[in-house]
Amino acid sequence: MFLDSGKQKESPVSEGEARCVERSKLIELLAAHLPLGTIRFGCRVISVKLDTQTTSTPILHMHDGSIIKAKIVIGCDGGNSIIGEFLELKPPKLLSACAVRGFTNYPNGHGFPPDFIRQKKGPILLGRTPVNDTLVFWFVASQGYPQDSNVWKDPELIRQYALESTKGFPTEMTEMINRSDEKSLSLTHLRYRDPRDVLFGRFRKGSVTVAGDAMHIMGPFLGQGGSAGVEDAIVLARCLAPKLQEENLERNGREMMVQNVGEALDAYVKERRMRLVWLSTQTYLTGKLLLDDSPLPMKLLSLVIVVALFRDPVGHSRYDCGRL
Repeated sequence: MFLDSGKQKESPVSEGEARCVERSKLIELLAAHLPLGTIRFGCRVISVKLDTQTTSTPILHMHDGSIIKAKIVIGCDGGNSIIGEFLELKPPKLLSACAVRGFTNYPNGHGFPPDFIRQKKGPILLGRTPVNDTLVFWFVASQGYPQDSNVWKDPELIRQYALESTKGFPTEMTEMINRSDEKSLSLTHLRYRDPRDVLFGRFRKGSVTVAGDAMHIMGPFLGQGGSAGVEDAIVLARCLAPKLQEENLERNGREMMVQNVGEALDAYVKERRMRLVWLSTQTYLTGKLLLDDSPLPMKLLSLVIVVALFRDPVGHSRYDCGRL
């Protein structure tokens, strides 16, 4: 919905079901199926090196001073990835935009339809989608970002920033922001990995690779960042599993394991690369159209490119990464 002109456009987010999922709940669900002790929390990596004796074993140096010698390292440590630095990936670029995200709980039910709604007014984009009958996820994306460093750390200041940004929006939406759960509020300077860096980046060194935002951080304009991370996990598991069968490891020893892991990670990177190039490109161009305040000729050029490359705007949601 474009509030400046009063125009409204309806389109499917995807074919079939589209659902908002809390990442914490997804992590808890996956963790419940793993043996106790598999997951260790608070283990922040500060550097990665290869063992000079074997030239292949990754050695992780942790923030608490401990050292871990790993057989395989899969860096899922976000846009500021230490593993990405080890792989010599170019750092993500900054968009001239920021986003506030939050959840609002309605104990007696919110009564909203199960739709993903986006409202735009000037350079401000406000989105809302229900998680269930009582919980709603929302975001506010805007050009620029607050200069006061305190805003980024104080949930109440983040709320006030979101309310200031959405002046003139429907009362239903601003009230949703006002009553949001303070602990859920976050303010993020939006970043992205340039599609050219995704196309040419080196995502594997020895038995070290990356996945999720560490590999392909992108803006939230298609809502595919988290989904792409799940795709990474499925493809990676499918590539690694046949190469790491116990009987093969016992029979062939470490040298063969290193070779097998390298082949598996190469297959993973090859399968994911072009999917991520197209996804990153569409996300970037969509963000330019939604938030950028460029002159009209530049916006028209972006629109022409989007139409030429992505005739089906929700085609990205029909991608099938295959089974495990």
